Amino acid sequence: MSVWWSRERKPSGETRSRWPEASLEQVIASLKTQSYADVDLSSAESALQSVAVFSAVDLIASVVSELPLDVYRETGDQPLKLRTPGYLEDPDGSGQGKEDWAYRAVYSWLLRGNVYGDILSRSNAGGFLQQVDLFHPDLVSGSQNEDGTVSWLHNGRPVPLPQMFHRRVNPVPGYVQGLSPIQMQASTIGLSLTASKFGLQWFQDGAHPTALLINSDATIDEGQARGVKDRFLATLRGRREPLVMGKGWDYKPIQLNAEESQFLATQGFSQAECARIFGAGIAEILGYETGGTMTYANIQDRELTLLKYSIGRWIRRMERIWFQFLPRPQYAKYNRDALLETNTMQRYLAHASALQAQWKTVNEVRGKEELAPVTWGDKPTHPPAAVPVDDPAAQDPQPEE
Repeated sequence: MSVWWSRERKPSGETRSRWPEASLEQVIASLKTQSYADVDLSSAESALQSVAVFSAVDLIASVVSELPLDVYRETGDQPLKLRTPGYLEDPDGSGQGKEDWAYRAVYSWLLRGNVYGDILSRSNAGGFLQQVDLFHPDLVSGSQNEDGTVSWLHNGRPVPLPQMFHRRVNPVPGYVQGLSPIQMQASTIGLSLTASKFGLQWFQDGAHPTALLINSDATIDEGQARGVKDRFLATLRGRREPLVMGKGWDYKPIQLNAEESQFLATQGFSQAECARIFGAGIAEILGYETGGTMTYANIQDRELTLLKYSIGRWIRRMERIWFQFLPRPQYAKYNRDALLETNTMQRYLAHASALQAQWKTVNEVRGKEELAPVTWGDKPTHPPAAVPVDDPAAQDPQPEE
């Protein structure tokens, strides 16, 4: 398949013009027109007002996009590590790099359940992807035709099927697009936003009086009350004069603790629930109280839990996307060990165990620690393990009679 279009140059023959897109500034501006007192999740970005949602999305997208990506070729039982192709370092030709591209792809999955893109370039040999410009998910719609094909629209304009890039999560039979986690959990996220906004409004909008000024001896009308209040405040504001109150007046400040004014317990619970939307272990990593106990052992293992139950699926999904950018039999694999970084003592103990068991050499360990190899470091440092006594090869030969 020939190259269709590229940011760097247009191919001879067929030409294409860029479709108009809503800029990120326009999307953000549309959100700012909404009051923080309103809980409107019609746009997934509104959910990012929840600290837990923003932190969970940023955590997962950052971890996946920042992991080292290696390219291999299948060569029998032992894969061969290759140099990463240049086009894979900048999948959309924008100059922002594959980390930026991967972050946006995972971000779209987490908030909308779908990743959409415009296939700008394919390889002449093999037809594998070389450049894909990602669309904002809210600008794309798809429908299934009676003949089973899918029609796509971007900004209201048709997108030819061969030029459309689409990968979904949370799939449902009969639907072309995946489900958005924000839409599925709108009530949970809405509770989190409502609780935090109530605490904000309590102080911003003057939803409560700070004190009560009561006269128990006389009845005063509205005008007198306003005059007393003005004189009282004039004495307090900007002056350090003594306050003189006549007969019958009583000043009672209204004291509210943080929980009563901001629903801290409610916010903590709802934020933990929001974090759980994105996988097991996310709430604990973000520091939310979840009712369990945190010991040294499970703190040590939390990175493994995060990789196994939450981050791992997004890593594998991105690896399947990168697979489409490579000719067969090449494939891409993220280095998961970078996520499971250990402290110095644990790392040295692991190296010692590998050397003792003879499945690593000194130079392999030194390479892992970014040290130069040594001339004697390519051979095992310990003699082979002793042969079991019940091994026939270990028995002394019997003398002939």
